[in-house]
Amino acid sequence: MPQIAANGVNLYYELHGPERADVLVLSNGILMSTGSWAYQLPTFSRFLRVLLYDCRGMWQSGHPAGPYSMEQHADDLAALLDGLGIDQAHIAGISYGGEVSLAFALRHPQRTRSLVVSSAVATVDAAMRARTDPWEQAARRGDPDELFRVTAPLNFSPAWAAANQPLLESARARYASLDMAAFCELMGAFCRLDLQSELGRITAPALVTVGGADVLKPLPYAQAIADGIPGAELAVIPGAGHAVSWEKPGVFNSLVLGFVLKHALKAVFSDQ
Repeated sequence: MPQIAANGVNLYYELHGPERADVLVLSNGILMSTGSWAYQLPTFSRFLRVLLYDCRGMWQSGHPAGPYSMEQHADDLAALLDGLGIDQAHIAGISYGGEVSLAFALRHPQRTRSLVVSSAVATVDAAMRARTDPWEQAARRGDPDELFRVTAPLNFSPAWAAANQPLLESARARYASLDMAAFCELMGAFCRLDLQSELGRITAPALVTVGGADVLKPLPYAQAIADGIPGAELAVIPGAGHAVSWEKPGVFNSLVLGFVLKHALKAVFSDQ
């Protein structure tokens, strides 16, 4: 199990794809793991060096005592890149990972070649807190079944959930192995998120994506991020719920890969 000591925590990571290609970092959603990128990895790793990892508090990485913060996650990722000898990368993430990516682009602009933020928010308002408070309460009670019941309807569109019951049941089974204390620390970092007013400082080219049927972090949040980042592009994926990378992997992959490769090529030609 490859791990690197980064910023005081052991981080689990995987590297896939051509060694000389541009690096694409994929940061997980709060309930995701590196295995959750199964629909993306075969496509992305044909063209890019893909770095998957678990944040502190997630799955195979260390679970130190909190509190955690998005800024800390960003510095963890920078230290992981240092440990792997990677100077710059295309930084991408979904939901919690999208918020980590925003923090990284703000704290480490010189290392961010491009930025992809999916299904995310820049600031947690009262409405968002109300939607996610039952998640933290279920975790504090140590009840994985309750946590699944309060998260699944917000993470997946009804049509996708009805057509993919086996996948949902496998996800439900994984909840039993969650470190609930660490999950609460991750939730705390999310609830303290407040980056909207800083987005104008992001200099990397940015793509913001959101599912048209996302009820957890719907379009207005994505629109606010795109409006806040100079020159950002916004793509709405019709019919997709919050977990766009699972529900519409073909569309999601095309958007992300096209955007990243476009800016990778721009960098090549600008250096000539």
